[in-house]
Amino acid sequence: MKTLLNLIWLVLSGFWLFLGYLFAGLLLCVTIIGIPFGLAAFRIGLYALWPFGQTVVDRRDAGAPSCVGNVLWLVLAGWWLALGHIVTGIALCVTIVGIPFGIANFKLIPVSLLPLGKEIVPTDQPFGTR
Repeated sequence: MKTLLNLIWLVLSGFWLFLGYLFAGLLLCVTIIGIPFGLAAFRIGLYALWPFGQTVVDRRDAGAPSCVGNVLWLVLAGWWLALGHIVTGIALCVTIVGIPFGIANFKLIPVSLLPLGKEIVPTDQPFGTR
């Protein structure tokens, strides 16, 4: 079932969201300081490409650097990516068939705003690998 949902998601919004994260990641990787943020963008982009069957959990070993990094991320890329999720989610919620995908899009907003200190894991392992 999650494969079917992921394929429908890919057609409706996943590919475009992935391209947005890819673009943000490439822009952030231009400088040496931005490479960790670019890697986070690539990781979330893959999650935005195939979200069903995966979940986001907090990392217990994330400390103050991830908090500072999240503030920088919010300013550099987080607002724009979250805005993309909001617009796409509203557009998907126009039809009855798109409502579950719109809701899934809204669930991606918190991780697009503050991605550092989070880990994407399969839903059958909701507590992460640590």
